[in-house]
Amino acid sequence: MTELPGRRLLLVHAHPDDESINNGATMARYAAEGARVTLVTCTLGERGEVIPPHLRHLTGAALGEHRLRELTDAMAELGVGDFRLLGGVGRYGDSGMMGIPDNDDPDCFWQADLDEAAAPLAEVILEVRPHVVVAYDDNGGYGHPDHIQAHRVAVRAVELAGRAGWAVPKVYYNRVPRSVAEAAFARLREELPGLPFTKSAAVTDVPGVVDDERITTAIDGTAYATAKAAAMRAHATQIEVAPGERYFALSNELAQPLLTTEYYELVRGVRPDRSSERETDLFAGVEEVA
Repeated sequence: MTELPGRRLLLVHAHPDDESINNGATMARYAAEGARVTLVTCTLGERGEVIPPHLRHLTGAALGEHRLRELTDAMAELGVGDFRLLGGVGRYGDSGMMGIPDNDDPDCFWQADLDEAAAPLAEVILEVRPHVVVAYDDNGGYGHPDHIQAHRVAVRAVELAGRAGWAVPKVYYNRVPRSVAEAAFARLREELPGLPFTKSAAVTDVPGVVDDERITTAIDGTAYATAKAAAMRAHATQIEVAPGERYFALSNELAQPLLTTEYYELVRGVRPDRSSERETDLFAGVEEVA
C-alpha cells in the first residue's frame, strides 16, 4: 500500500444533518488541525420532516436533492472536503421512523442487504485507511432504522476492510454522558422562556445518552462552536438553531442543548495510557498501533 500522510478520521452517518449535530465540533477541529476527515452518509433523508413552511413542498427525491445541497454547505462550514453518499447519490433511500410502512420499501436503507451495503463503505475504508472510525451503537443512538442499519454497515465494513488489508486501529460510538445532558437541560429549563421553541426536550430524547462511566473520550470543540452552529443552520429543512447558538430544535419543536464538547465511547482499540482519565484526542495512541 502507498503510505498516506497525516491523521485520518472517517465518520458514518444515516442522514444529512446527523453529522453536524453529533460531531460538528469534532470534525471542524480535526479538519482545522490538518487531519483528513471523511464523511460517509448512508441516505439523503428523503422522508425527513421539513421545518420551514416555505420549504414544505419538498418531498421525496426533491427533498433529497435539497438536503444534499444543505450537506454540501454544512461541510464547507466545517472545512471538510471529503464527503460521500454510500454507494453513490440515491443508492439507498430513507427508511422513515421505526414501525411505519416506509420501512418495507425494498429500496430503503433498512431493507438493504448487509454485505452489499457494507462493501462500498469497506472500499472507502481501504482507500482512506482511517485511523479512527466513528459510528452509532447497535441501537443507532435512538432506535431509528437507518441509524441501526448504519451501525451494522459500519461494523461490517470495518470487518471486511480488515480482511482485505486495513485493520482500523480505533472505533468509537457517538455518546453523551448522562450528567452532561442533565446539567444542560437544567440550564435550558431556566432559560426556556426566551427560546423560540415550544418546550424543552428530555434527556431521554437525546441520542446516545449513557452513564458517565462509559464515556472514554471528550473532544473539546469550544473553539469551533460557531462552525458547528453554522453547519447545523445549513441543514435548514431539519434544524432550527436558537439565537446565541446554545440550543436547537428539530421538527418536533423541542429545545435541545447544542453541545460543543463532544463525547465518545471507544469500542475497538486500546487506550494508550489505560488510565481512568478520559482521552482528549481520538487519535491517542494511533502511532503505536497504525
